[in-house]
Amino acid sequence: MTVYLVGAGPGDPGLLTVRGAEVLAGADVVVHDRLSVASLLELAPPSAERIGVGKTPRGPSTSQEEINALLVAKGSAGLEVVRLKGGDPFVFARGAEEAAALAAAGVAFEVVPGVTSAVAVPAYAGVPLTARGLATSFTVVTGHGDGLGATPTDWEAVAQVGGTVVVLMGVATRGEIARRLLSGGLAPSTPVASVRWGTRPEQRTVRTTLAALGDADLEPPAVIVIGDVAALDLAWYERLALFGRTVVITRPRHQTAALTRRLQRLGAATIALPTIEIDEPADGGAALRAAAASVGSYDWVVFTSANAVERFLPLLRDARAFGPARVAAIGPGTAQALAEARVVADVVPERFVAEGLLDALPPPPPPASAGRGRGRVLLPRAAVARDVLPDGLRAAGWDVDVVEAYRTRPARPPPEALAAVARADAIAFTSSSTVTSFVEVAGPDAVPPVVVCIGPVTAASARRLGLTVAVEAAVHTLDGLVDALVAALAPTRQATVVGREEASP
Repeated sequence: MTVYLVGAGPGDPGLLTVRGAEVLAGADVVVHDRLSVASLLELAPPSAERIGVGKTPRGPSTSQEEINALLVAKGSAGLEVVRLKGGDPFVFARGAEEAAALAAAGVAFEVVPGVTSAVAVPAYAGVPLTARGLATSFTVVTGHGDGLGATPTDWEAVAQVGGTVVVLMGVATRGEIARRLLSGGLAPSTPVASVRWGTRPEQRTVRTTLAALGDADLEPPAVIVIGDVAALDLAWYERLALFGRTVVITRPRHQTAALTRRLQRLGAATIALPTIEIDEPADGGAALRAAAASVGSYDWVVFTSANAVERFLPLLRDARAFGPARVAAIGPGTAQALAEARVVADVVPERFVAEGLLDALPPPPPPASAGRGRGRVLLPRAAVARDVLPDGLRAAGWDVDVVEAYRTRPARPPPEALAAVARADAIAFTSSSTVTSFVEVAGPDAVPPVVVCIGPVTAASARRLGLTVAVEAAVHTLDGLVDALVAALAPTRQATVVGREEASP
């Protein structure tokens, strides 16, 4: 077994390396920093032990000796241990001390480099560390080198090196740093850019000069860039459509990743607040297994959610079990879930609601041609769902078997997650069950200012519970939901309140 010293990057979870994600996926224990992004912990198995050892300025902290001892103990116990550290483990992160402790104890370890904040944070602020005609080199220095037990930094010598100076952990000592760089020969007008919480939706860039750096309104954690390149403003991250906005995601935990990624690519912060959990059917799945065993006897198998697909398909030997039965999906999300199992939906309606599916399905065959009485439809779905589809199919002449594939029940988010919701800008509902469960768990007064729904069915449920719906997605998929959030939260965009909906849990 191995202890992995993994660089988590400076904040944006997308900057975690592929190797870092691989070892997290196999971890028995994750020992993580305070600065690590919480969503990265979701990459570890649910069964993995998660231990926070972050150091808090002027607050409770775990000493480095305690961290070393913990890593040795967990590694010696034969566990796969991931030590998740902000930035790169060997760049001002004391990873060398942890590696030395492991080596001395005879515990196998591996270093997984991370993207250092010294490079990534200025890039997210639109400040290149080198640029033709401005800087051909850069120097990375810690702002409290004395605290690392090293020789005190000769800032006057740093000023003489030329190029760009990147200071990490230097907010508290910025006045002294500025004074000594000026003493070393840098001009008072030298541009400075300080970036707090770089690569995260909370990112804030303050621009000043070296002469004014000591009095600038800065807070840690920040990366300070000093040099001519700091005058460049090639901002891109802070101009993303949802930069600085916080969105609550109410989908079941195992389904949050896809929407989270979409929102984070637009600069949003997300709060995972699963309001429902997916449970086994009331009969333990007996009826679903029986339906799967005879699936080839149906004319159509109709799926109205990805959850139904994920529950039903594993019960089949392979796609050949469908035999002559054709397959319908209520929308592209459900069709995608089928496609991932190498099953192509024969019908996907233009309107992603039960009414659209009724319009898209053909009439049943005449009894004589069916060879077994009226045409048959299998509908595996949630225990609680609208009866529009089965009632409409029966009215059209189909024999319909509705089989319970799963049940939804309210989740119980931790108090800290509910407290975070109060600070969010918007909440996204993907199904009626997520709305109902949110109100049951948190109450209608806890809803953020902007409510966005995936479509009319979900919006109607929200309004019945007293919520004010700001916008419905024009196309009722995850991409359409994201577009609706942009429309509702970006001041230059206009909301759209029409469209199609794909049913969810």
